[in-house]
Amino acid sequence: MSEKKNWKSTLNLPQTDFPMKANLPGREPERLARWDELGLYEKIVARNEGNPKFVLHDGPPYANGRIHIGHALNKILKDFVVKSRSMMGFHSPYVPGWDCHGLPIEHKVDKQLGPKKREMSTVEFRQACRRFADENLDIQRRDFIRLGVFGSWDRPYSTMSYDYEAKIVETLGRCFESGSVYKGLKPVHWCTRCQTALAEAEVEYDEKVSPSIYVRFRAADDVAEKLGVGGEPLYAVIWTTTPWTIPANLAIVLHPDLEYSVVRAGGENHIVASELVAQVAKVFGWNEPEEVRRFRGGDIERMTYRHPLVDREGIFALGEYVTLEAGTGLVHTAPGHGADDFSTGRRYGLETLTPVDHRGRFTSKAPQWEDQYVYDANPGIVEALKGAGALLALRELKHSYPHCWRCKSPVIFRATEQWFISMEETGLREKALGEIEKVRWIPRWGYERISGMVANRPDWCISRQRAWGVPITVLYCDGCDEHVATPELFARVTELVRENGADVWFERDAAELVPEGYACACGSTTFRKETDILDVWFDSGSSHLAVAAPNPDLGWPVQLYMEGHDQHRGWFQSSLLIGTEVEGAAPYESVITHGFVVDESGRKMSKSLGNVVAPQEVIRDHGADVLRLWVSMIDYRDDVGLGKEILSRISESYRKIRNTARFLIANIEDFDPARDAVPIDELEPLDRWILDRTHQTFQRSRVAYENFEFHAVYHRILDLCTVDLSAVYSDVVKDRLYVEAADSKTRRAAQTAMYEIVRGLASMIAPILAFTADEIYESLTGSDEESVHLTSFPDLSRFALSSDQRRTWERLFDLREAVQKVLEGARGRREIGQSLEADIELRGTDPGELAAASGVDLAKLFIVSHVEIVSPDAGDEPEIGMKNARGSRCDRCWHYREQIRSEDGLCERCSEIVDSLTPVA
Repeated sequence: MSEKKNWKSTLNLPQTDFPMKANLPGREPERLARWDELGLYEKIVARNEGNPKFVLHDGPPYANGRIHIGHALNKILKDFVVKSRSMMGFHSPYVPGWDCHGLPIEHKVDKQLGPKKREMSTVEFRQACRRFADENLDIQRRDFIRLGVFGSWDRPYSTMSYDYEAKIVETLGRCFESGSVYKGLKPVHWCTRCQTALAEAEVEYDEKVSPSIYVRFRAADDVAEKLGVGGEPLYAVIWTTTPWTIPANLAIVLHPDLEYSVVRAGGENHIVASELVAQVAKVFGWNEPEEVRRFRGGDIERMTYRHPLVDREGIFALGEYVTLEAGTGLVHTAPGHGADDFSTGRRYGLETLTPVDHRGRFTSKAPQWEDQYVYDANPGIVEALKGAGALLALRELKHSYPHCWRCKSPVIFRATEQWFISMEETGLREKALGEIEKVRWIPRWGYERISGMVANRPDWCISRQRAWGVPITVLYCDGCDEHVATPELFARVTELVRENGADVWFERDAAELVPEGYACACGSTTFRKETDILDVWFDSGSSHLAVAAPNPDLGWPVQLYMEGHDQHRGWFQSSLLIGTEVEGAAPYESVITHGFVVDESGRKMSKSLGNVVAPQEVIRDHGADVLRLWVSMIDYRDDVGLGKEILSRISESYRKIRNTARFLIANIEDFDPARDAVPIDELEPLDRWILDRTHQTFQRSRVAYENFEFHAVYHRILDLCTVDLSAVYSDVVKDRLYVEAADSKTRRAAQTAMYEIVRGLASMIAPILAFTADEIYESLTGSDEESVHLTSFPDLSRFALSSDQRRTWERLFDLREAVQKVLEGARGRREIGQSLEADIELRGTDPGELAAASGVDLAKLFIVSHVEIVSPDAGDEPEIGMKNARGSRCDRCWHYREQIRSEDGLCERCSEIVDSLTPVA
């Protein structure tokens, strides 16, 4: 008997320098440096220059600190879009931008400066803000680059650049010229901590506990007489959660068509809505109240009542907005502290009384509470009402209440002189709604959301009482106090700002800003400057005019905006309104909305809960590609979870994709496609099958990229790697790869398929796994580009099978699955160890037909030593039989064969291969 030999050296075992362990945190920075050295982004843009455009316009984040996980989600999603569109052949430059003005930065600089701020001029403070924004812009830029996001990072846009600030001034001038801008006294959301007006987009709603009070106001005697209780006191009952607005009460509003009741309880008469009598009776403890009279709200319009705390009369007014959802059906109205209140006051000629200053403190117009902060004054006002016999009930109510989006303080409604863009004067509302109809909203509910907001939004308050921003470049005449907002003034200031930045408005006297020779209609030639600045949403909403329109590489309108769902009331809307007002159209063709990042339990991330996931930590522990793979996995249209368990799962998915690529690379180490590729018609049937499966995966993935469905790309690529490649093709083809002669056609056929697959895979996953895809591509012989990111998406359509061929393969794999179940049963019974220790007997006509139709060796497909197909007798059901493999095991390929060479233990196939490797003496 011959001595057993070690045949390992005669096998074509996998070899590669492509590491199994990715070490992404260590290797990714090296690749970033290489990309930078190559000027890769510039080469991508140049490659597609002249092709159809697909421009994603970047919504600018605030330059005020390190990026958080929401920033990472947003920028990576945008990078998926830009990279995939570039690989589809579109000219898709990406210019990142930053929002650099406004409260977020002022707050940070205020904290840094402390008391020193009081010693600084406005210009010095603005310069400190500019330095802070510059520093943080650079910090965030490095963070975004580390994510693997491509873009014009050395030439980003910034809302504080001189050119950008000049465009803001010019755009404001165009709005004045159109007639949409006006100054007026109106109640606006006011932050007493930030001491400025807020736009709708700067208000968020959070829970607040407020005093809930029911207050009675004594009606005039003629009201009592008219309602049949003459000679007796009659009270109108209101309900409010803002006691501090009671001193500003000037009216009580009833619905013109609702029924109201005069109710006698405890010997006193009160007016409440008829439908709410039973409800309020429980609150007040009224026992069996008697209804004295019913009447319509309109019956007492313009009649009067006495204020319980202030020596004045108020009037009964009418309003369609009164409801029966809560309260008494009578609405306390303070025209200086509410939108509906203000409108009612205007209709009835009431004073817009606002006894509260910019700090939220009462003025001398409310002397009893002068200099008290409004919320601090609530208890005193409640006590005063109680002392006056006007308080019927006091409760606490936990409810949703508007808060400042930056400092998180509860806001108040306060009437002040502000600048507004009218939604009606130039038909802006209707025009904007018409433009919304033309835009593609993804997901579709974005259409309903923004159209509802635009349909119901008030005029846009564009003025802010702060320092860091672009000034509202309007002058006031010292002679007649009229404002000057002529095209000539805006043209002059625009040029001054372009040369010197917006600080020029604060540095120079009005005389230096006014156009030469200009005089007011009243004859005066002396002016003073407006001190308010613009809402930062006007800044960012002008970005399409400042960035896209002047740049021929980008153009106007752009193809896509993509931000979080809060931007329907923010950037999406401000951009739409400015584009529609100034250019007559929406600045975007499509808008994609994504959700926010929450923890694995669906809770909002917060430092107090300890559930914040920082992108810098994910990159440090796992690498940017794992973070990018997570972004591809999720359905970004909803809020998305992230935490340790999710990161663990996504890391496992990454390993599966990487190891599949590594197996393919390792088995084509000696393959040169220019020299060794096998023609399509000479490939083995299984090679054609896997190439067709890969083609279908790539084709569907491309469609998913086109439709921005990145999670579909993730699942299709992962299925290809784990099911079709790892569990089937790689397992079956190992015999050919390892055992056959290195340059045999059958081995080269497998390598041809594997090369096409791994090269195509590198390109297909490049938008998602930016670093790993480039590493894969770099490992391939015959790669003709400097980076995978300079390639196009693969087209394997030449390998596509017919529908009939695909059906044949489906039936073959159904049969393979049935055979595997038989083999697993035999392994469980310890009848066999490896599948090659088995022979399979198939009884039935179908297996033979399948084998003939596909040209497949069923033994190789099932990974057994022999398959015998036995034609059935009439009426026999198809059967799968298994028995121990006949013959002896070949020491080299481990197949069982009836003829084994005695001197070395090799089968006939292995003998021929080994003999061809042995030099002839």
